[in-house]
Amino acid sequence: MPSARIYQPSKEASQSGLARTKVWILEFDQTGPRETDPLMGWTGSGDMLQQVKLEFESREEAVAYATRAGISYRVEEPHKTVVRKGLSYSDNFKFNRSAPWTH
Repeated sequence: MPSARIYQPSKEASQSGLARTKVWILEFDQTGPRETDPLMGWTGSGDMLQQVKLEFESREEAVAYATRAGISYRVEEPHKTVVRKGLSYSDNFKFNRSAPWTH
């Protein structure tokens, strides 16, 4: 019986946008060790499920699919996003600053 994890991907570190972070992904776990080709040095495996990533609109859809297909799964909850207060450059020169001047 294959096992899988269901998760919501985090934001790309090199991008400022939130594209492709709203979907839920069902990704199968590795069932066997990876093997190194002695001639070329490439890493491979005979397990084709490692290459499968299924996208769903909601967590409930992913769980329903895994249940219907007989896949044992675990759900990883997404981390809470920290919303930072945007400051402008002119805020450094306000008369009513909460922090004292450092220079």
